[in-house]
Amino acid sequence: MKNKHLLLMSFFFVLVIGLAGCGDAKEEKKAAILKDPYSDTQFLMGTVVNVKIYNEGKEDVLEKAFNRVKKLAAKITVNEKGSEIDEINNQAGVAPVKVTDDIYYLLKEAYHYSKTSEGGFDMTIGSLTDLWRIGFPDARKPAQNEIDAVLPLIDYKKVDFNDKDKTVYLPEKGMQLDLGAIAKGYITDEVVKVLKANDVDTAIVDLGGNIFVLGHSPRKADADWNVGIQDPNETRGTTIGTIPESNRSIVTSGIYERFYEDPTDGKKYDHLMDGTTGYPFDNDIAGVSIVSKKSIDGDGLSTAVFSKGVKGGLAFVDNLDGVEAIFVTKENKIYLSKGLDGVFKLTSDTYTVEKRSSLK
Repeated sequence: MKNKHLLLMSFFFVLVIGLAGCGDAKEEKKAAILKDPYSDTQFLMGTVVNVKIYNEGKEDVLEKAFNRVKKLAAKITVNEKGSEIDEINNQAGVAPVKVTDDIYYLLKEAYHYSKTSEGGFDMTIGSLTDLWRIGFPDARKPAQNEIDAVLPLIDYKKVDFNDKDKTVYLPEKGMQLDLGAIAKGYITDEVVKVLKANDVDTAIVDLGGNIFVLGHSPRKADADWNVGIQDPNETRGTTIGTIPESNRSIVTSGIYERFYEDPTDGKKYDHLMDGTTGYPFDNDIAGVSIVSKKSIDGDGLSTAVFSKGVKGGLAFVDNLDGVEAIFVTKENKIYLSKGLDGVFKLTSDTYTVEKRSSLK
């Protein structure tokens, strides 16, 4: 399989949700909101997908949500019959491929973040990630000549879009799209659309670690959900802190999510690849969490800011409207974007929240 990051679980998130019974007359007006939600969990695209719906009488919407996930996954997953992304890769250097509206939108968004990050996130990284295969049983460190051969194929600016015909063309043989760093975010947003269209206003979508908290927590009227940020150095379920959020997406990228350990020298190589060097990004970030209105934005930005390091990533996020970030360094230091000052609550003794002025 060549679907890389799309097929793998994100390692970095856990949702902490406190639910309490209704204790007064005001809260009793919310009788239509359940304490114990309708819930379904399925293994799709190589990851665990979970949807919880708290609106009473909306259990049937779970099936509609999962049907949307399956439909989109079939279009995006490579090496699968009918996959549109697979067809684009197969036709590289041969001919443009007409795609559906869903995939054309996803590809244009991928191009947007490739351009905005100046290639820090690059939608054409596929030929490189296919060499390393990190996260798969056949992962390996490629020879330098192999890396040198594919680097010229990594250039999002070469992707040819035809807005009228909805076609996409990779002009050089060997070029490959890899949407693993953005596809889960897009699918998460589409699930949220399905929920809203069916009058669901209180729910949690967890697509392999891409979290979206819809509406307010059932804990009490107008309460935010309490979202815990995963400790990148510990097993899943250990948090470094929490943030209160409603109607927001939370996405994390990090070096401990997936990696390959070279048996010859024990060196670890993480899965976040630098398209200019052919190797993983080499900077001070262990993990970065993006809080945004749309999950596709959080997905694309998590990789984009990761490529810039803590100082550059913070500056990048500060110029974006409606986006916040939490950076965790390899030295167990935490840096927050401006909007999270006084909002993020540290819960770990291992980490410290640092002032941005301390960054060199």
